[in-house]
Amino acid sequence: MKPTFWDYVRSAFNARPMGMFVPPNWIGLGVFGFLGLLNPGFWIIGLGLELAYLGRLATDSRFQRLVEGERLLGERRRWQERLADLIRELPAEDQQRYRALERRCGNILEQQLRGATLAPALEEQGEGLGKLVWIYLRLLLTRESIKKIIQESSGSQEDAARMEERIEKLQLQLKQPAISEDLRKSLTAQCEILQQRVEKKREAVEKLAFLDAELTRIQEQVELLREQAVLSTDPEAVSQRIDQITTTLGGTSQWIRDQQKIYGAMEDLLNEPPPLVVSSSKESQ
Repeated sequence: MKPTFWDYVRSAFNARPMGMFVPPNWIGLGVFGFLGLLNPGFWIIGLGLELAYLGRLATDSRFQRLVEGERLLGERRRWQERLADLIRELPAEDQQRYRALERRCGNILEQQLRGATLAPALEEQGEGLGKLVWIYLRLLLTRESIKKIIQESSGSQEDAARMEERIEKLQLQLKQPAISEDLRKSLTAQCEILQQRVEKKREAVEKLAFLDAELTRIQEQVELLREQAVLSTDPEAVSQRIDQITTTLGGTSQWIRDQQKIYGAMEDLLNEPPPLVVSSSKESQ
């Protein structure tokens, strides 16, 4: 988000050149504050100079760019910290998968950056690849959340088989004409609950299969992009292909959001993707 005018004023108030421990503005305020004790007129002079100083510096285009750069750097640092926390929640194998895809996406840009400046098309590629890597991470985290839920609810294949056996036994009991009406209601309720648990287990297994398929699809698409980046001399063509891929993954992103609501995963996964690839690419120049 772009800083407001008052953000520039606040930064101007606390601005200090490199090597100074105390902002010169503070020193000036202290001097005029002390002189004002001797002659209150110095307070009026100091106030006028302070307003002129803040107004001049806060509206200076170079100073504004500096403030914006510091804010972007701070946002990027916070993103990296949050990203590192999310990655640490993955098992070691998934962490390696994520890092491998991230490196491949970085290589796509590096292949086109050699001996060239960062063209607008390459910046768009960086943003698109960043979204692709972000979706990949969200898929990994969603898969891990579902796997944990299954494990916590004793959702192994053996447990599912035992539930099926219990359902069959309950259905046999329900076929007996001699049981009382109250017992029949209780057994029927048990049977329905077990059937719901089996169905939820089946849905979870299908979701894991879908997640695995989407993860593989992204990996294959990144490999295709890398091959295209090597063979193509037109960054615009690669950018268009990346846009097409991220567009096709729009439905996957919505599916992930739905699963996060169901399984109660962290809200970080619902935010916009951080500039994972484009930032690293700029640094590599």
